[in-house]
Amino acid sequence: MARFRITVFKSNVRKDKTYPVCLRISKNGKVKYIDLGLSATEAQWNPETDRFKKDRRTVPNHENYNALLNHYEERKDAVLRKFAETRTDWTIAQFEEEFLGASRKGKIYDYWLRLIQNLKATGHIGNGKVYERDLHLFCLYDPKAKERSFAEIDVKYVNRLNMAMEKNGCCGNTRMHTLKTLRAVINKAIKEKEASAATYPFGSGGFEVGKLAEETEKRYLLPQELERIKNSPQQNRVLERARRIFLFSYYCFGMSFVDVANLTTRNIVMLETGAHIVYKRQKTQNAKDAKPIRILITPPIRELLEWFRANTPLTGDHLLPVVTKEYTGEELYNHVRTRYKRINMNLKKLGKALGIRLTLTTYVSRHTMAMVLQGNNQSREVISQVLGHRNLATTNVYLDSFKTDVLDHAANLL
Repeated sequence: MARFRITVFKSNVRKDKTYPVCLRISKNGKVKYIDLGLSATEAQWNPETDRFKKDRRTVPNHENYNALLNHYEERKDAVLRKFAETRTDWTIAQFEEEFLGASRKGKIYDYWLRLIQNLKATGHIGNGKVYERDLHLFCLYDPKAKERSFAEIDVKYVNRLNMAMEKNGCCGNTRMHTLKTLRAVINKAIKEKEASAATYPFGSGGFEVGKLAEETEKRYLLPQELERIKNSPQQNRVLERARRIFLFSYYCFGMSFVDVANLTTRNIVMLETGAHIVYKRQKTQNAKDAKPIRILITPPIRELLEWFRANTPLTGDHLLPVVTKEYTGEELYNHVRTRYKRINMNLKKLGKALGIRLTLTTYVSRHTMAMVLQGNNQSREVISQVLGHRNLATTNVYLDSFKTDVLDHAANLL
């Protein structure tokens, strides 16, 4: 008789003191652990329920993690039903192959799909969407993508894929991001022993993804344009709300729209020098070295918060009028994306009304803030920290090598 249990595999302790969460199978005196792609400490695991503890302080994402484990439980039951219907006296190896699906057979498409599923189920909705988009492009430019094995993805293949995308008009940055995702999928597959490193197409002597990067046009406001936005309250309430959200982002160190949307009263913290907004960027909050950003609530920020509180409907304990319902998971992600498009559409109208030379978006506030700090002789190390970048190279993309007046002075010397 076969026995199944979802448990932590304590014989395989990792460097961070966690154990892999596995499906344990025992049959005919043999035992097999199938890694389910999650990990837990003893304090996070409930051995009575074989699930993560329902404690947000210990396991913030316990709902998503347990939902994924429930999904694996259903998959296990489906495999057993299939064996029962076909009257198969299965072995553990047969069960494992059926449970893991075609990815065990080296098919990159199936493995990629499983990564997307895991990312979404564990609350990494944004990354899941990125992987989903890049899988679509992967299939678009390779008609046989669904049948490709990892062994086929070598340097020649990546070169052909890159050329096919370029021929179809994909810019360098689009190709770079898609191939970065492909690289990440292969790296993870090798780590999980789903693929071999023998045909690895990247790394030393392989395809250089970084060479595809193209410098994008700097999208920041001139000083007079920024002052125009600061000093031009709108009679139209929709445009005024968009203007104030733009300024809030600007004064908060160019805070991204998704972070603005998710701010709540819990993000306001009293520190030694006064009240601050303290948060971690949604984009990098799960990184090991992610540090919280602390923003002093200056008079302009306080005035904006008071205006939003007095003039707009706020949902729950949210600080700004972006999220309109108490959504969670992928539903929340999609809602914020819809609101992002709407706010940017209104900012575009505002920019035209104020005679701004470029298309006004929430992202312009981030670039503008960085350039203003540079113009006031703040070091790039400081600018990098307030932007929440993990390395200085990313910050350099935002900033011109030299201020325009420096280059103008150089030209006059000739």
